[in-house]
Amino acid sequence: MLDGHQLVDAHVHVPVLSTLAPSWIDWARQFGPEGLLERAWDGEGRPRPDVIDDLFADQGVDVAVIFCEYSPKATGMQLFDDLLPIVEHNPQRFRPMGNVNPHLHHPIGDEVRRQLGLGAAGLKLHPVHGGFRCDDPMLYPAYQVLVEERAPLVVHCGTSTFAGSSNQYADPTYLLPVARDFPELDIVLAHGGRGWWYEQAAFMAMSNPHVWIELSGLPPKRLPEYYAAAGLQRLAKKMIFATDWPGVPGTDLNARAVADLVPDADVAAVLGGNALRVYRDLPQVA
Repeated sequence: MLDGHQLVDAHVHVPVLSTLAPSWIDWARQFGPEGLLERAWDGEGRPRPDVIDDLFADQGVDVAVIFCEYSPKATGMQLFDDLLPIVEHNPQRFRPMGNVNPHLHHPIGDEVRRQLGLGAAGLKLHPVHGGFRCDDPMLYPAYQVLVEERAPLVVHCGTSTFAGSSNQYADPTYLLPVARDFPELDIVLAHGGRGWWYEQAAFMAMSNPHVWIELSGLPPKRLPEYYAAAGLQRLAKKMIFATDWPGVPGTDLNARAVADLVPDADVAAVLGGNALRVYRDLPQVA
């Protein structure tokens, strides 16, 4: 709990470091706390579940949704199954998020179903690092599985500075056909349209009850500027708190900064309630 509110960090990375491009490790060192990689990962680059659990507990995080990513052209390979030891260490705090790349997973629907069967809270797609558009028909079998399993789709909707990125694929409007063809599917816009698409992302969230803004990688102090057109006070009802850990100075610092920006009536929903509503099988703190 953080200041009496359940806190869900809906965007966390805890990969095996040896599977990544060096640029990812440089990013984590640049934006995360000094010495974090040495404390939270062992000498072979594997996450230390007990240390990571304590770190999140100390910052008031009740649930952390931990991500994987199959992006060999950009950041490397963060494998889904590498997340499971962390989840097994404390299944009350950690939930994995699935990921597929249509260039690598065939048949794609089977892999989505496998990951959901192992506890995935939903499916993350990374078109920018994976090199594809989310309205590509080859992804539709994955979307159908999500609808059947009542699990959300999370999509990277923001620019990336990693070498090999295809930033043109971050445009959230590529998801309009998906929202049309799968009207019951919850769609979470990770990074909230970072770069050039804040207004598009906000309009989609405000006009569709199944579209959500996720705040990972966005400095809280800049949110009023980014979403000036939509109005942060109105958009708060559709926001999901997230950090992009470990590339953040402190989860609790970000959470309190976001809480100070949104209406008091929406703080609980932004910090945890909306994530509990959208993501699959997240534990609630009594």
